[in-house]
Amino acid sequence: MQQPELSIPYQPSNWLKVPAKIISYILHPVFVPTYFFLFLVYQFRLEFSGITDWQLKLRIFSVFWMTAFFPTFAVFLLWKVKFSESIFLRTQKERIVPYFISMFFYWWMYYLSRNFTDQPAPLKFFYFGIFIATAVGVVFNNFIKISLHGIGMGGLLAAVILTSFFYQTPLGIAISITAFLTGLVCTSRFLVSNHTAVEVYSGLLVGICCQLFGYWFV
Repeated sequence: MQQPELSIPYQPSNWLKVPAKIISYILHPVFVPTYFFLFLVYQFRLEFSGITDWQLKLRIFSVFWMTAFFPTFAVFLLWKVKFSESIFLRTQKERIVPYFISMFFYWWMYYLSRNFTDQPAPLKFFYFGIFIATAVGVVFNNFIKISLHGIGMGGLLAAVILTSFFYQTPLGIAISITAFLTGLVCTSRFLVSNHTAVEVYSGLLVGICCQLFGYWFV
């Protein structure tokens, strides 16, 4: 009697895994606040008319410093002191402290944005939205390893759409590009991570919903 063939899990080739890893690094969630800030600089330059070009460059650097460098450096230190086994935070337990560290910096950026009158108003609801998304991510982390990339790209997509609503300005090209990149990142996570569909899609939903809440609240 012929034995039934065992199903073999799909293993993507290196031709797919290498680009997927590169995309995951370039569009890592720690860079999302910087990307959104650069988008506003490019699309709504007049909103920064109260500061000089040099001050604007310093503002861009400060966003990167506070939302990307410090959280990443904190993860590196946690790895060096053996608090986490991998710098890639592959387990739910390893992600707890980085979540709270990111929450602190996101809250601080929201707090600062409330007092700035020389930058676009959407930054206020964006920072508050990513702060809430991180807090919700901590809760979800107790049950599933929710996708951080999903949270980041879902928040970015929602923020671009809400910015269009806020200014009553058509941003079809920007929205289309962001939607394409969001799908690209999620596909990359399926290829090079052990995330399930539920973890990736729930991350997207959390990122989108928290930006909607931030827009409504702020």
